Amino acid sequence: MFVRSPRPAWWVILLSLAVSTTAQARPNIVVILIDDVGFADIGCYGSEIPTPALDRLAAGGVRFTQAYNCARCSPTRAALLTGLHPHQAGMGWLDGKIEPASRGFHGRLLPRCVTIAEVLQAAGYHTAMTGKWHLGQANGTPPWARGFDRSLNSRFGEIYFPRELDRPGTDRLWLDGCSFPKDDPRFGSDWYSTDLFVDHGLRFVDEARAAGKPFFLYVAQGAAHFPLRAPADRIAAHRGRFLAGWDRLREERHRRQIEQGIVAADEPLTPRPADCPAWDALDEQQRDRFDAMMATYAAMIASIDSATGRLVDGLAARGVLDDTLILFLSDNGGNAESGPAGRTAGEAPIGGPRSNVYLGMNWATLCNTPFRRYKHFTHEGGIATPLIAHWPRGIPAARRGTLAHEPVHVVDVMATVLDITGADYPTSVAGHAILPPEGISLRPALAGNGLVRQQPLCWEHEGNKAVRDGRWKLVQKWKGPWELYDIAADRVEADDLAMREPETVTRLTAVWHDWAARAFVDDWPGPDHTDWGQDRK
Repeated sequence: MFVRSPRPAWWVILLSLAVSTTAQARPNIVVILIDDVGFADIGCYGSEIPTPALDRLAAGGVRFTQAYNCARCSPTRAALLTGLHPHQAGMGWLDGKIEPASRGFHGRLLPRCVTIAEVLQAAGYHTAMTGKWHLGQANGTPPWARGFDRSLNSRFGEIYFPRELDRPGTDRLWLDGCSFPKDDPRFGSDWYSTDLFVDHGLRFVDEARAAGKPFFLYVAQGAAHFPLRAPADRIAAHRGRFLAGWDRLREERHRRQIEQGIVAADEPLTPRPADCPAWDALDEQQRDRFDAMMATYAAMIASIDSATGRLVDGLAARGVLDDTLILFLSDNGGNAESGPAGRTAGEAPIGGPRSNVYLGMNWATLCNTPFRRYKHFTHEGGIATPLIAHWPRGIPAARRGTLAHEPVHVVDVMATVLDITGADYPTSVAGHAILPPEGISLRPALAGNGLVRQQPLCWEHEGNKAVRDGRWKLVQKWKGPWELYDIAADRVEADDLAMREPETVTRLTAVWHDWAARAFVDDWPGPDHTDWGQDRK
């Protein structure tokens, strides 16, 4: 048991002093979470967008080919940081979205959960986060109240420049709980947030080193969430790259995924959704607009890559990279919000600080190659994430640059951290019983050994449901029928076996309902936030 506090309790300070001499024996932890980036959007997962830093990280670590998130930003963040399913943590929907009678829609982190930061803070770690919080800051659970010693954060992302067209709530940054206008001189005069969050993360690492402590750094990048914005020169570097169109680029990404071993050689590419036009059917003006939108998105991905490279280089220059486990992943699949046309509103140019650009469904289909559907959904396109693990001292040399094909989930991050740090997970905090973690440690997979999972993986978001048990996946779009797929042979979910395997459907439906009862999942009350005229198959 430990006491939750914005700063360590007195006994935690004593513990920190006691363990400071052995800080180097315990690995540091860095978790990099990116936003609205699809399974296929970085080079080492098939993308044409250059991501040399991430490719190097993968070459020195392990890539997971069947890693899963929770289909949406707040739910994934809650599951990652607590090791619980989103509804268990109180974040079954979104930050601030509260259903008073619900067991899981609280819009904040509940006292029945504990964060990685709280666990590691009690174990003597220096804990810090930068970037997008989106876990109930306005409702009583900001980062500084949930275990982070240092923090530079936005409430819910969507911040890119110090001076830009602001959406409600995006005009300020919080430094250790103190609110400042985002153009405050203490942050510098000309920054792009993807870089800003890494710069401050490295400052927090320096503080940990000065204190003789191991550190936990959580970098929650706002990119590439809408509104899509990037520096003009970075956008210009990608203009014209996408005039080949989504049809050809999807085929090329799929080919590279097969060559890299990310997907099986006989895995087909899902057909272009009926609501998406063929690229060849567009006129020149339409193609130029779509190229500008995707160039902006590519500039954001490339900025994530370069910032991650600077973070990794910074850790190496400080002599701590070998002892640091880095996990890199995305919070959901590519985002189809705004439908096939996407959005290019606000002031010109597209992608500028006063524009309001959404990527849309056509390009999101490319982002999620080779899968179906998008963010919000529990089909593979909504929940599949790239996941790179890099840990020079913890991953055997023979294992580096290889792939792990076992199904893994963001709830596994907490269990992995507990395993490699030896930190204790509490049963109660300040008189509140803490739910036990749901995940398993990924450490065996890093060593090339198999993973043993006792419970099937389950999902629910906005009425979209799924359960994954070995080769079988049962999935349902809200108000639709249950669909059954043999993921081992058909991960693109093309051949629905529900009518041919009724016993399996019955068994997995019962599994899902048992999980839902245990995990505080209530019936989704609506409305349907995912009906944009897209693939309704």
